[in-house]
Amino acid sequence: MNIGQFKRADNGDLIGSIASVTIDLPRLGLRPVRSDNDRAPAFEIMALNVARRWVVVGALWEQKSNTNGETFYQGRLEDPSFQNPLPIMLFGDDVDGFRVVWNREERGNRDMDGNRRRRNRSDNTAEEAGEPAIPPLSDMAGEGAAPRRQRGQRGQRSDAFEGNATETGKLIDAAAE
Repeated sequence: MNIGQFKRADNGDLIGSIASVTIDLPRLGLRPVRSDNDRAPAFEIMALNVARRWVVVGALWEQKSNTNGETFYQGRLEDPSFQNPLPIMLFGDDVDGFRVVWNREERGNRDMDGNRRRRNRSDNTAEEAGEPAIPPLSDMAGEGAAPRRQRGQRGQRSDAFEGNATETGKLIDAAAE
């Protein structure tokens, strides 16, 4: 999923942003790392904080694609305000800019040593029972579906959208409801 971009600014800096539902980093920079160490990152990811100071929030390492040899950058953003680090990859180039891509890390596929774990037959319980792992959407509103929750009721799930914004994104005044 694309969550941001970086482009070369007039002064030569790589400046960009990352945004999702819960994260909004409108001003990020990539600072090249100069090091003789082969394991050093290619870039430090810098963020402009609320005090308007640049702080390091992550790093990116240069990688090569196994399939076509394309160069990309892989790393993660980390901040005390994040519940978990945010793994990201950058694809593109210095001229046209970079797309920031995020992929959810697969959980439970590694053992305690960090090695990949093979899938056991017992992991197939839904498939073995002849049931799909995720029910089709057409069954969601059919027989046996949970009733839609009315405002103020607790304990029941609602599939209806309820929010404090119009379709264009303007906030609805709570007193106007």
